[in-house]
Amino acid sequence: MDGAQGTMIQKHALREEDYRGSRFADRELFPQDLRNNNDVLVLTRPDIIRDMCEQYLRAGSDVISTCTFSATCIGQHEFFHPGAATSVHNQAYYDSVLADEPLAVLVREMNLAACTIARSAADAAEAADGRPRLVAGSIGPMAVTASLSPDVSDPGYRAINFDQLSRAYREQVIALTDGGVDVLLLETIFDPLNAKACLYAIAELREERELPPVMISFTITDRAGRTLSGQTVEGFWNSVRHADPLRVGIN
Repeated sequence: MDGAQGTMIQKHALREEDYRGSRFADRELFPQDLRNNNDVLVLTRPDIIRDMCEQYLRAGSDVISTCTFSATCIGQHEFFHPGAATSVHNQAYYDSVLADEPLAVLVREMNLAACTIARSAADAAEAADGRPRLVAGSIGPMAVTASLSPDVSDPGYRAINFDQLSRAYREQVIALTDGGVDVLLLETIFDPLNAKACLYAIAELREERELPPVMISFTITDRAGRTLSGQTVEGFWNSVRHADPLRVGIN
């Protein structure tokens, strides 16, 4: 399976103009810097993302992932939501992010474009040698956490809540599924509660529509063998096993 997409993109030494392309060139409409927003490259530099997929396939990957690590409304708010640079990022703010219809449309477009790129590369590789290739829909952990307070003087404070995370994940899962991924990949999980919000959204959607299986990859952040929020490997497994994942991995 592929990995380290961000590192491969960094090798291109892209400039702000690469991330903007013609689509986001107007600074008045899109005032925030887009550099390092790798997910937007599926719209502005799809050639780079396609080449990355092909490199992994040539190296022998049977599964490639979509470039959608932060392709949720919450993941993209700092780049495209009005007032992102000046607003206080609390739960009221994230309600406004979730209600931002243009942002929702853009994020769906990003997910669908990423699926198209990965699927095209995978299908071409399969046609060349007859070996099946799969596409995993990448779902990242988000940069805001439901388990930890961003304010050291107020440990009970939460900038975001479980329901808000679940709503954002739900829209991404719908887009990835509509895009035809073979598996949903929850990856680089540092806060199991965020992951559970995604799994909750998936469980709800399974009652409404058919979804692909789930794979989970979580992150150990220190030598004690715990996630950033302090959970052990065994504890993490017990908190997600109810979702019946196809596999669980560690990075």
